[in-house]
Amino acid sequence: MEDPLHKDRKPTRDDIVIPGAPAPVPPAPAEPTEPTEPLPPKPDQAAPKTVTPTGAETGLPPSSTAQQGGGLTTAQGARVRDTDHSLKAGARGPVLLQDHHLREKITHFDHERIPERVVHARGAAAHGTFRANGAASSVTHAQFLQKGATTRVFTRFSTVLGSRGSADTVRDTRGFSTKFYTEEGVYDLVANNIPVFFIQDAIKFPDVIHAGKPHPDREIPQAQSAHDTFWDFVSLHTEAQAHAMWNMSDRGIPRSYRMMEGFGVHTFRMVNAEGATSLVKFHWRPKLGTHALTWEEAQLAAGKDPDFHRRDLADAIEAGAFPQWDLALQVMPDTEDETFQGIDLLDPTKFIPEELAPLQVVGTLTLDANPTNFFAETEQVAFHPGHLVPGIDVTNDPLLQGRLFSYLDTQISRLGGPNFAQLPINRPHADVNDMLRDGMHQTAVHRGVAPYQPNSLDGGCPFHAGADESAFTDLPVRVAESVKERAQPASFDDHYSQARLFYRSLTPIEQQHVAEAYAFELGKCYEQAIKERQLQALANIDAGLCASVADALGLPAPEATVPVTDAPPSPALSLIGRRWPIEGRTVGIIADEHTEQGELGRARAAIHATGAVPLVVAPRGGMLGAVPVQRTAHTAASIEFDALIALSASPDPRTARLFDEAFRHGKAIGVTDAASALLRNARIPVDAPGVVAGTAEQVVAGVLNLMPEHRVWDRWQAPLR
Repeated sequence: MEDPLHKDRKPTRDDIVIPGAPAPVPPAPAEPTEPTEPLPPKPDQAAPKTVTPTGAETGLPPSSTAQQGGGLTTAQGARVRDTDHSLKAGARGPVLLQDHHLREKITHFDHERIPERVVHARGAAAHGTFRANGAASSVTHAQFLQKGATTRVFTRFSTVLGSRGSADTVRDTRGFSTKFYTEEGVYDLVANNIPVFFIQDAIKFPDVIHAGKPHPDREIPQAQSAHDTFWDFVSLHTEAQAHAMWNMSDRGIPRSYRMMEGFGVHTFRMVNAEGATSLVKFHWRPKLGTHALTWEEAQLAAGKDPDFHRRDLADAIEAGAFPQWDLALQVMPDTEDETFQGIDLLDPTKFIPEELAPLQVVGTLTLDANPTNFFAETEQVAFHPGHLVPGIDVTNDPLLQGRLFSYLDTQISRLGGPNFAQLPINRPHADVNDMLRDGMHQTAVHRGVAPYQPNSLDGGCPFHAGADESAFTDLPVRVAESVKERAQPASFDDHYSQARLFYRSLTPIEQQHVAEAYAFELGKCYEQAIKERQLQALANIDAGLCASVADALGLPAPEATVPVTDAPPSPALSLIGRRWPIEGRTVGIIADEHTEQGELGRARAAIHATGAVPLVVAPRGGMLGAVPVQRTAHTAASIEFDALIALSASPDPRTARLFDEAFRHGKAIGVTDAASALLRNARIPVDAPGVVAGTAEQVVAGVLNLMPEHRVWDRWQAPLR
């Protein structure tokens, strides 16, 4: 049956969905005059499940939490006749205090923003589903990890240092947090895209964030670590060297949230149905592979499209290229010393190479719907590593222990009180009877007179869970006899070996990028002493890296002051050398009014058939025959395309620049014989690696064959112009 609200949204040729439409139906040129009910969400959007503050399913549609009726009202439901003019003492008189509509409207506007997150302020999120394959049942009795279990989730990605108004593509650590609405309560897996952290103890967390944030006197630089206070901290707290090394690698500037790994960072303890425990680390592995931007791409994106990552995520979901990740576990024995292969599992600055503890895939996450409202969902979602379910428990990792306090504390501050769990995006999809009462923003209407235990006035309700009811149990882990002290184990003192392991596991191209990143970041520092101190740390990691960075800074390379230990490289750490699916990738097609319609249609269809998104770039907007134009020479940017195909030779110098940038960034390029002049205009050799020439069919097939490698890596072997 045709949806009358969508009947005017005409499909493009071949029903290829081009994401980006701002509303579910196109607007008319004239201002609407006939009242209508609120429009439904776009097809790619979803909303929080309609449950009550205490977890009961309401049976109401998602629209029950949205606006109702076609008329403007006050917050109390009174119909409003005029919202464009204040109530005045005469047309030219002063505004009256009695204007209740003005005061309500302005007061609400004044308080529209809640305090932004101290870290992870800039984020993007989506709804999805997690399906378990049962492989985790041997290590945990958590219900959502049992075979066949399907759990709705909400996942938020974010940068760490920048404010909400910063750019997406800065060099920074990324957050990757997932809220599982399980039958046993909410479980939050609060992860990063780097498996190690800057610090070993949570008491230093305010310090490292203060160091990384903009300088407090000028509030600059924004969303960057390329400044004195950050490197002052890192060079003095050498435990941060491993994380800094990961951040200076290509992983510090992901190509997309869809192409980014996630790590739980800490070691957690799991218990199975028989009561046996294991120590585990969590990994999210993207189905599309792990890929990065080049440094120049990141800078171009920050200027031309600072919303690059959030747009990429939303557009992929809207286009039906649903992002997916496998959830995998590294499982280690729960030994008394809590170490594995000589690595202290309670040290959050250490990771376990996959070659020592292979990853076991336990389920798959699919993000399939965009939020309906950014503020209500993405901004108000509240994660906490202490939101646990039976079968998963924490360890004594000193960073994790501090986070168990910090996350709850910050949610109370940000979201106006202790009842943040009652916000729709945070509500459990399980029964809630917590005996917690009152407080700011209490929306549950509790019954009874006895919110305490035990009681008789409310019939004893709520009762403790019985042994057969899968209650959360704090595992009885032995605490060794000791004394109270501010100290850490000696095993935490190795600050360099894992940074060296990571660097030496990278390909020469990736190592070059690391050296260039250090040279840029330290080159932005003012104080010479900070540069020299960090060079000393690099000398303790790798002499070649230190020498390269020192040369760029015009400083001598120091000798190592600690023994440099070697470990076998971990090939899994490199981003180069494999082929990956290309679903959701974008391919720009250069065409004009002279392009043969059948050729253009076949090119679009072939690209669309692979799951990639074809975007037509023409001299001007509108239509090329029956094909809509998505970009023009004026609006197209090289950063938004993963590959380019030219079916016509555009004389516009902006198109030549588009190809020149794509070539420098290692992207696949295809040019038909009729468009060969574009290569000359962009000064691109026709025989360069990753350049495909020939008929339209040959060009499309050649480019699609190159794209699974993410970039044409051989192009970095040849001298660039």
